[in-house]
Amino acid sequence: MSILQKKGKHPPDYIAGFDSATSMLISLSRFLKGKDFKGTGVMPSSEWLASIVNRLPAVWKERLYSASGPLDAVSPRHVKDINIGEFDKWVTHCYPEGNYPVMALGASNGALIHLYAALGIPWLPQTFLIPIDKPNLHLDAPKKTLEWSVPYANQLLKNNPDVTLHHMTDPNQDRLHLSEITYFRTKKIRLGTSYEQFIRKNLMPGGTLLIIDCQYTWPTVRVGDRHVFQFGGSGGATPEEYYHGSERVKQLLKKYQSPYTTWDAPQPDEESPEAEWGFEPALLEDVHRFAETNHFKVERVTFKDPHDPSPLVADLYRHWYRQRNMLTNQLLIECFALHEPFWTLRTGSIPFWMVFNTEPSADAVERYLQASDPYDDIYLMLLSHRTESIGLASIDRWNSLLAYARQKSSFIGVDPAKYPRDFGVYMRYSKALRQTISSRYPLMNRMPTHFLYDFLEKSAEKYQVAWSLSAQEAVT
Repeated sequence: MSILQKKGKHPPDYIAGFDSATSMLISLSRFLKGKDFKGTGVMPSSEWLASIVNRLPAVWKERLYSASGPLDAVSPRHVKDINIGEFDKWVTHCYPEGNYPVMALGASNGALIHLYAALGIPWLPQTFLIPIDKPNLHLDAPKKTLEWSVPYANQLLKNNPDVTLHHMTDPNQDRLHLSEITYFRTKKIRLGTSYEQFIRKNLMPGGTLLIIDCQYTWPTVRVGDRHVFQFGGSGGATPEEYYHGSERVKQLLKKYQSPYTTWDAPQPDEESPEAEWGFEPALLEDVHRFAETNHFKVERVTFKDPHDPSPLVADLYRHWYRQRNMLTNQLLIECFALHEPFWTLRTGSIPFWMVFNTEPSADAVERYLQASDPYDDIYLMLLSHRTESIGLASIDRWNSLLAYARQKSSFIGVDPAKYPRDFGVYMRYSKALRQTISSRYPLMNRMPTHFLYDFLEKSAEKYQVAWSLSAQEAVT
């Protein structure tokens, strides 16, 4: 059976349900259809199933999580059949047709998903993940994984000339999945037929293409013209530790009984857009060509770190709620793919998204809480990746952030005693969100774009985000 038998309205078989871009795409598209988002694409929403899974011994939970990755993985012999155009077609089928004043395009970012939801606009992702089954190569010897993967990477690139390939492996944070699979992340360098057709049909005349330009980079090895290898990624360990080792790396490998004391990684020779979060600027030329031909405007949102838009979006929501005489004292902190634009608005919560469950993400939350007006209630979703990785923020650290609440605080669907091996959180968090936060508001009409631009004009200097305000000329 071909892996491409599911077409159009169904996702291609090679799409990873657990990927950040996929979950963000689905949550936003469901929101634009008036629906909520359950299960992050990893597991069905089921409190009963979550309780069963969390009672398993730790070793069985780890095996279950390790086995969940290969469920989405592509056999190496099928890589030659992958057609990125099928992914593009599925993306555009996810969204309702409309006459949108703005469409977003580019890097994945959980905070900006809430902006798109408020504006009522779609987002077309540049990056997506293809998990590939791999042979029994030790995950702490990435050189061997790279050498094995090159022929398959060449097949993918030969058949898909409109993308670059970022082969990524991170045995710190993705340790359980990487025992079975490796990650091919592709980034579009041309819009392609499906994206172009969708934009022409659904972007209003003179409308704006909003490019999400996350300039977060990572040291990489150049393998080919459109192919780089990235070892490690955003989280608690530094690039220096990934490539040259440290005492923390040594202790991690010892804990997991690895035969290595440091990672056997190929040495980087350049900086590239980070595989999961960075924007590949080669796409810009094609976007400008398309926009000029079709009389659309192009604007860019530029930032260095994936956390940078989170304070801006949180404050924008607070300002928006205040203008509608809603309470603005309830903060909902989201983590990676644990997010929910629909119930954020239904509960009247202020969203703050963080990349992962590591110390840099905890630091980003704390900086925001220290700089913002205090919140009465704070709620926290928390990814649990079953690995005691370098830089993991402890439950005590997360409790210290919840303590910033003046009245009430709570985890959402988290079993603190099981963290970071709380596998049930994926099945529990959606229902827990609805049960824990009792406030309800009707879904508001979409935020006028002029409201956004007025906010940015008055306060943009507060944030680590550069935004071109001329986009307001494109809308009515």
